[in-house]
Amino acid sequence: MNTRALIVLILPLVAVAPRLALAARGSPEVHPPQRRQAAVASAEALAQRATIAKLPSDLPSPFAPPDFDKPEGAELKAEMLAAQQRAAAAAKAKGTITRATPSDKDMLVRLAAQIMPTGTIDRNGAPHLMIAGKFFAVGTRFTATYNNNDYELELVAIDRSTFTLRYRGEQTTRPIKTVR
Repeated sequence: MNTRALIVLILPLVAVAPRLALAARGSPEVHPPQRRQAAVASAEALAQRATIAKLPSDLPSPFAPPDFDKPEGAELKAEMLAAQQRAAAAAKAKGTITRATPSDKDMLVRLAAQIMPTGTIDRNGAPHLMIAGKFFAVGTRFTATYNNNDYELELVAIDRSTFTLRYRGEQTTRPIKTVR
């Protein structure tokens, strides 16, 4: 082997040798005791739990608040109606007379009797019912009052001589008395 080839092979090894010596020496895996003590103190401070004050025993749970199971809306109305019916049945069994609440159909008939339309008109290809100078299209919801109670009615159909109202799923058809 010639000297030139030997120099080419040995020169890179000589250049890398100091780095290899430093890498072989490396850093210790276990730090000195002073440095370890600081890390241990920090870990102990983080691991300590703060004492939490006890909550009062009468504090309501946010996951089950009071009156959570109390009925609302339609459920409440249904329960009230059932209670009235039970009271009426109990009173009837005792022989006492109580004033019964009217059914939805009876209430609708009473409310519809108060509505006095004066005619119909065709606007934009759709019939409108005229009541007290105002025009109402099919689908209009309005409030009617009976015995100081408000009831929401819906106008569901208009013919040349009749109109149909809906209240709680019950419907009634009334005649239109035109004014000439």
